[in-house]
This record gives sequence, C-alpha cells and structure tokens, in this order.
Amino acid sequence: KQLKSRIRARMARTGERYSVARAQVLGTTAGGPVVDAGWTLRGGTDPDAAALAGVLAHRRVTGPDGPLTEPLLLVVGGGLGAGYILWEFAHDDSRIVVLGFSHSWQYYDRRLANTVDRLGLDVAWSRTGGAVGAAAALASTLAAGDPAIIWPDRFHLGYWNLPPFLDGHGGHPVVAYAVADGRVHVDDRNAAPLTVATADLDRARARVGSYKNAMLLVRSRDVVVPADRLRAAVRGGLMATVEQLGGTSTSFALPAWRKWSKLLIDPRAAKGWPTVFADRRGLLRALTGVWEAIEPAGMTGGHLRGVFADGLDEAAAVLDQPALSAEAQHWRAIADRWHDLAETALPVTVPAIGRVRELTTTITGAVAEGDAATGERAAAADELWALRAEHADAPALSEDEVRGVLAAMSGHLAAIVAAESAAVQCLGAVVAE
Repeated sequence: KQLKSRIRARMARTGERYSVARAQVLGTTAGGPVVDAGWTLRGGTDPDAAALAGVLAHRRVTGPDGPLTEPLLLVVGGGLGAGYILWEFAHDDSRIVVLGFSHSWQYYDRRLANTVDRLGLDVAWSRTGGAVGAAAALASTLAAGDPAIIWPDRFHLGYWNLPPFLDGHGGHPVVAYAVADGRVHVDDRNAAPLTVATADLDRARARVGSYKNAMLLVRSRDVVVPADRLRAAVRGGLMATVEQLGGTSTSFALPAWRKWSKLLIDPRAAKGWPTVFADRRGLLRALTGVWEAIEPAGMTGGHLRGVFADGLDEAAAVLDQPALSAEAQHWRAIADRWHDLAETALPVTVPAIGRVRELTTTITGAVAEGDAATGERAAAADELWALRAEHADAPALSEDEVRGVLAAMSGHLAAIVAAESAAVQCLGAVVAE
C-alpha cells in the first residue's frame, strides 16, 4: 500500500506514466511483467502503438533483430502530429480543449492502418453495425485464442470512473485478449489483470458512431518482417512525421501550437481564452484537460515526444543512420518543454489544484494496478469529481494568477513552436540523406 502511494505521488509530481514511476521508485528491484491468461501485460504509453506491440509480441511477429517495440511502431505509424481545438457547446455551456500529439490523431484508425500496411502484415478490419453480431464476433475471436484491438467508449468501460456527462466522449484502442466468468480481460497499458463485464464492453464498443464496434485482428503469426521492408516502413513513418508537423494547418500541424499560443492571451479574438473564459467558468476543466492531455500520466499517453525519441534511437539502428540518435536528443529536450507547460497550466503549489492532480494520478495508477485497485479508483473518482464540481465556476486561482498562468503558457508554447520547427527541419534533412 505504501509502495502504491509512493508511485502515484511520483506520477502526480512528475507526470510520468505508471510503469516509469514504478521503475523509478523500485529501481533495480522491479519485477518482470505479469502474464494473465497467456497474455503478457507490458504496460506502455501510446494506446495505439502499445496495443499493436502487445499483439505482435503475442503472435511472435518480430523484426530481423528482435521485437517490434512500441517506440518503433510509433515511428512506423507516422510518429508525431500537432493539434489544438477549443470546443464550445451551448447546450451545457461547456468549453473543452482538445489536443492532438500523434500523426493523424483526428482519425481513430489511420495510424494503425498505416503501421500494418507499411509492415506488410496480414490483418482483418471489421465494423459490425448490430450489437449482437459485434458481440458474437468478439466472443468467437477470443474463444479461438486471438487478441483483438477494439475501440470502446471510456465511460461505459467503467474502470475510468468517469461522470455521466462524459458518456459518449469516445476512447482509445485497447486489447481484448480473454474472457472468463462473464468478464473480458483487457490490456489498456495496465500492469495487472483488468477486466470488464461483457455487457459493459459491448455497450462501450457500440456507443460512438464514428467507430462503432470497430475491431482489428492481426492474422500474421510467427513472422519476421524482412529487413528491407522494415527499413522502408521506418523511413516512410519518419517522412510522414516531417510532412505532418511541417504542414500549414492551424488545427493539425505545428501552426496549431502557434495559434494556441496567441489565443491564450488575446482578449479581442472570439476564441481567445480571455474572452471564452471571461466569466472563469470551466477554466479549471480546461486547464486540467491540458495537463491530462500533455502528461504521460493522463489517460491517453501524453505528448509522446519522449516515446518518439526512443523510436528515433531504434530507427538509427534499423536505417544505419546514427544522426537519428542525435535528433532524438532534440525531441527529449522538447518533451521537457511540454512538461514545463503542463506544470504551468496546473500548478501543484495551489492546494486544490495539487489535490486534483493527486486524485487524477491515483485513478490512472489504479487502472494500471488492475481489478485489485477497483475500490481505490472509485473512492478517488468520487472525491475528484466533487472537487472539480466545487471549482467549476472559478478555479482556485485569483484573476491575477489566471493572467499569469495564461501568459506563461503562451510563452512556453512559443518556445515549443520554435523548438519543434527546428527539430522537424533537422529530421527532414536526415531522412532525406
């Protein structure tokens, strides 16, 4: 119990993912991964790449020199992206910040489709409209011993303990790998067994119309991806990163960060934060959303710059281009800049905000700890959403503090734009060699 508390406290302080914080707390005494129903729970950061890495490892699909890891698969899938949107909804007066950090983040299936295509894997995609047919297809798949990547709505999954107003807000891919006693075993980058009632999972899969009952099966087994195919896949993914981030879109490329930087402090723009949050309502939700989206400790894996840097190190070996490892250092420095931005958005020095961070990482950490932490997740969620409701009309910051936070965030983003722009140009030059 003390160990779990130390791990979660570190997550709240550093924004690290559970597996990273656990390894830092335990040091060299950290044990190996847990095996559940024949499936190895490896953890991970990026939902897409981690899910595919787990499936490929389970089916013994490798590269010429070993496993196809999460960082390398992130690179193959197109690597990084950029995205900023501030939604305003009149029906409930909500203001929601959406950030995207991966290539094609706005499409649920694009990255995984690109990854398996570039690697030349044998896969099957399915979209079953009817709930009965979708449930039967998943049950049949699991009965055959095959894992499936699926896209459930987070609210209906249950283990995130989200409030009803987040019903239907979507979710990220997870792996379903076994079923027993009316519960499906899922891998959502957890380190211990995590299960969902079959009926709840069926509802979760059917909830979001744009990817209703979507399922990806990898049929390749005991395959080594040829060296030339892997080199082409890695190079294609790196070129996609350069093209995506180097684009001109103010919603889906680096100009999105520049736009956001300006809107944080522009009192005249209709979408400027001083205008949208003039009444301060919903500001805590927005700032918390920024922290959760950026930090790996959140639900969706964070900014991914560190994982991408690890992928560049692996790509350097695959392509025999040592210069890529030098580029990895640039992206690690950029990851530190994103952490600084998250720290500014949700300052831990403010007691109520610090508690929001503690409770958020308690939930994320308890998800990683699986079914054994169900009660702790529920208790933390009850307190978290009560606290967020208490400060919904105004954050626990004075007006001067709010102006200071937004100005500092704007400055961090301007520096990130400059750093990522330079890094993309350097990466493009290396890839073109």
